[in-house]
Amino acid sequence: MNIREATRSDFERIWPIFREIAAAGETYAYPRDITQAQAEALWINAPRKTYVFEEAGEILGTYYLKTNQAGPGDHVCNCGYMVSSAARGRGLATAMCEHSQQVARTLGYKAMQFNFVAASNEGAVRLWTRLGFATVGRLPKAFRHPVLGYVDALVMYKWLDD
Repeated sequence: MNIREATRSDFERIWPIFREIAAAGETYAYPRDITQAQAEALWINAPRKTYVFEEAGEILGTYYLKTNQAGPGDHVCNCGYMVSSAARGRGLATAMCEHSQQVARTLGYKAMQFNFVAASNEGAVRLWTRLGFATVGRLPKAFRHPVLGYVDALVMYKWLDD
């Protein structure tokens, strides 16, 4: 297992993972027809840091870390995680989330917040809860799932400075 900071050239190998997840429309509030250039701007250019989970030279997962709000809220970061469908169920999301919390602490963040977790994404909700995140808000019917229709979106939060 190798989690390392992503380079701009890594996005070519991140893109198939991103495209698959965005096109499914089940977990991220990204346009299902997002272009590669738009995705690269969101995943590589905008965040403070982006990482990849690489095994035997293949990128199997990725995450970004960015400041959630400016000014008086800049001690809270936000992350997003994606795992290739071929690598799910192997603990990659757990490893990346634990890694991201260490990176966040190193960068001086005091808390981590997930702004918009689809309540229907039961695996992610279960994992984030197991890793110490509390559901601190529920946005009724805020996420339009392509199969389930309108589902709640959760705000999940963890204080890191313990």
